This record gives sequence, structure tokens and C-alpha cells, in this order.
Amino acid sequence: MKMHLTTLALLAAALTLQAEIKTKTIEYKDGDTTLEGVLVWDDAVKTPRPGVLVVHQWLGVTDYEKRRAEQLAKLGYVAFCADIYGKGVRPKDTKEAGVEAGKYKSDRKMLRARVNAGLAALKTSELVDAKHVAAIGYCFGGTTVIELARSGADVAGVVSFHGGLDSPTPADGKNIKGKVLACHGADDPFVSAKDLTAFEDEMRLARVDWTLIKYGGAVHSFTQPMAGNDNSKGAAYNEKADIGSWKAMETFLVAVLK
Repeated sequence: MKMHLTTLALLAAALTLQAEIKTKTIEYKDGDTTLEGVLVWDDAVKTPRPGVLVVHQWLGVTDYEKRRAEQLAKLGYVAFCADIYGKGVRPKDTKEAGVEAGKYKSDRKMLRARVNAGLAALKTSELVDAKHVAAIGYCFGGTTVIELARSGADVAGVVSFHGGLDSPTPADGKNIKGKVLACHGADDPFVSAKDLTAFEDEMRLARVDWTLIKYGGAVHSFTQPMAGNDNSKGAAYNEKADIGSWKAMETFLVAVLK
């Protein structure tokens, strides 16, 4: 019996060693604009599996999104870090990021086109079961995945982490086909009570299957360690909210991508 258990342990270890998280930079297009995303998957799995689109915060595609994509790959998904800004467009600081993100927040039609281009790139991968796809996003990306849903995109669900929750075109809520999970810092100063109410009203009136989770003591950017830990700045990391929201997302993805 002891030898049998040892053999099983060695076999399990061997299988673990064979598994490897792979990444691949992929160029794709939105009209004449070249975009550059990153595909991440576990090469131990040989059959198509559900895909998850990951949309960046206002600094563009960074190591942060790639790390989240790796976490998703370890859960059995194929993750694709979408590029909203375009190849080579990577803000150097928050001032530049504000300008770049503002272009898309003020033009939701363009924002929807860019994120749908990323979704198409994910779905065309031979690694992905295109009938089972969801999207998650952080800050600017959180706003973006809700706009993806409002565009009528064929996604099973979207998850917004500390995203903007304004509702500029409430009637578009009727286009949402999948479920919506919004993970929100209860003390986030960048999302007004008016915007929060408008988001809730839009979801209700459109009869969307939606969930809003508020994390007490959390402000904007609560999943991002690079935000520091000073809540008075309006954006800060909150470990409890980070862990809790990720677990909520895991449960959500299992439910919508089963």
C-alpha cells in the first residue's frame, strides 16, 4: 500500500511538472488600428476550454493583467489580455493614462468596438470553446466589460472590479445577454451615489441577472497592490476585498461557463 501511494504521488508530481503556463503575444485589428494582446493558457490541457477576456486598467496592458491571466489559466481557462489603446500605446504615468482612458470613456461606441475586437480575437483561438466565454476588467477595464455586455456581445457573463458604474445610455441594458457581477469598493469616491443608483436601475429595468457586491472599507483600485495602502488618496489596495472579490469571480465563472 505504501509503495502504491508513493507511485501515485510520483505520478501526480510528474503531471504537475508537465503542465506549463504559456503566453503568446497576438496582434489583431479594430478597423485600421493594430492592437496587441496576450493569450495565456495551460498547455497541459489539450482540448478547447472556456475563455476569459481580461481588460486592463487605465495604464494599458501591464504585468498586472498578465498575472491575472496566469491565475485564470491555472483555473483551467484560456485568458486573453485585450488591448484597448493600440499597439505601442502605453501611458507612462497617471496623467497620460487619464487622457487616454478619457478618449474611450467619452466615446462609448469606440470603446465597445475595441473590446469587441478583443473578444473576437479570443474566440478565434483554437484553444477556446467559443460558446463559453466571459470577460473581466479592472477600473477602466471594469467599465469596459460592462460596455461589452451593453453592446449585445455574446458572452456568458462579465465581472467588473472597481469599475466605473455610470449608465450613459440606460436603454442599452436591454442588450445584455449574460450575467453581470460588479465588485465595488463601498468607499470608492470615484463612483458617485448617483451613478451607482443609475447602474442598479438600468440592471433592474432591463431584467438583467446581476449582482453587486460592496466591500466595506475598500476604495478604488482595491485589487491592485501598486495602488498603495492610503485610503485617503481614493485608490488603495485592500487585501480582504481583493481575495473576496476573486473568490466571488471564481464562483461566478464556474456558474456561467459550466
